[in-house]
Amino acid sequence: MSSIPVIKPTKIGQKGLWIAFTVLLLWFGSLVFLLHYPLDFRDPLVYVFVLLQMHLYTGVFITAHDSIHGVVAPHNKRLNYVIGFLSASLFAFNNYKQLSSKHHLHHRHAATPDDPDYHDGHPNFFLWFFAFAKEYVSVLQVLLMAVTYNILKLWFPWENLVVFWMIPAVLSTFQLFYFGTYLPHRGEHHNPPLNARSQSLNHVKAFLSCYFFGYHLEHHAYPYLPWWQLPKARERMADADK
Repeated sequence: MSSIPVIKPTKIGQKGLWIAFTVLLLWFGSLVFLLHYPLDFRDPLVYVFVLLQMHLYTGVFITAHDSIHGVVAPHNKRLNYVIGFLSASLFAFNNYKQLSSKHHLHHRHAATPDDPDYHDGHPNFFLWFFAFAKEYVSVLQVLLMAVTYNILKLWFPWENLVVFWMIPAVLSTFQLFYFGTYLPHRGEHHNPPLNARSQSLNHVKAFLSCYFFGYHLEHHAYPYLPWWQLPKARERMADADK
């Protein structure tokens, strides 16, 4: 691989905030609509809506991730923290401070024994996922989900809660792990200390798969870029490899 091109941080202004608010509002609006949607498993739209909600859940987590890197509201650290905390909490009550601490460790020690996201590059997806889940899923998190479910089902059908609130969150977790950890970091690497690879250059595929998070080498090389600036970084990296 050729040398990593220099890409300096650019002024984000209020754009990061507007994108974060758009993702969160779309997720919330879609969820409210779907919790009232007449559930019939013969309806093909049900499956489309599950995938849509999964994708929006992924966007919620990516918003929390960008807050960890300080690029949602870079000129207002408190607001950046609040949005990150809210986004992490909406994603199945993830602990934002724990996420932040471990994610920074991941960047400092990518694909090494000191990386909390790494599992020796294990080729077995499910063994690695299980080890990954043990790092992040807590008993408190499960209890909060259970309590919230029992409160919400006082107002919404339990079937809708399971299909449109719980299942998309689980699917999104697999999506994030597969495209954001497993594919980029499995096996051997020859670009320390980044120790990451990217999916092929295809912006539509990259957005639909994981909000450009599959451009993972670029994310590790330029952690100060928000998710929506990774496509240009991927193009620059592809040009440098020619």
